[in-house]
Amino acid sequence: MNDEAPTIGILKTQPATDRPDLLAAPVAAALRDWTAPSVDAREARVAEIDAELADTAAFCAAYDVPLELSANCVIIAGRRGGETTYAACMVLATTRADVNGVVRRHLGVRKASFAPMDTAVELTGMEYGGITPIGLPDGWPILVDSRVAEAEAVVVGSGVRRSKLTVPGRMLLALPHAEALPGLGQPA
Repeated sequence: MNDEAPTIGILKTQPATDRPDLLAAPVAAALRDWTAPSVDAREARVAEIDAELADTAAFCAAYDVPLELSANCVIIAGRRGGETTYAACMVLATTRADVNGVVRRHLGVRKASFAPMDTAVELTGMEYGGITPIGLPDGWPILVDSRVAEAEAVVVGSGVRRSKLTVPGRMLLALPHAEALPGLGQPA
């Protein structure tokens, strides 16, 4: 595989599999154990960043990354009866997840909302502001806005605030329980 990757902003990337020290443990494990034949794990590239600039707007401004090339992962808690289902939604930074429409209907739940920060951090084993769909708990649905899925490359979290991953959108669809959903991301 060619180690060249699309350049995004001023990020200096390298294969994430070469730098597990820049990844949350579940992310490093998922890439190490990657089995999806359609995408090579080395297509996930990591760039070290200033952890104070991890939030989307600050990150994009500091690293010259267009908002439309940055994708956010939000953890959703869906409830039906006494059961809670967790899911991840990947939407472009220029949009917001349609939690009460597309997500709620897709999950077949009565109520859907953003999972509390401490719950999301505890369940994922990742830092708030760095949560990514790579390495999420087994069985979680991963809902990917079709614009993210079709992107040549997007910037996503690495599980920690001190780095970011660049991945092709098709890599997110290669994750277990992932699917593209048109209209998931609505204008912000």
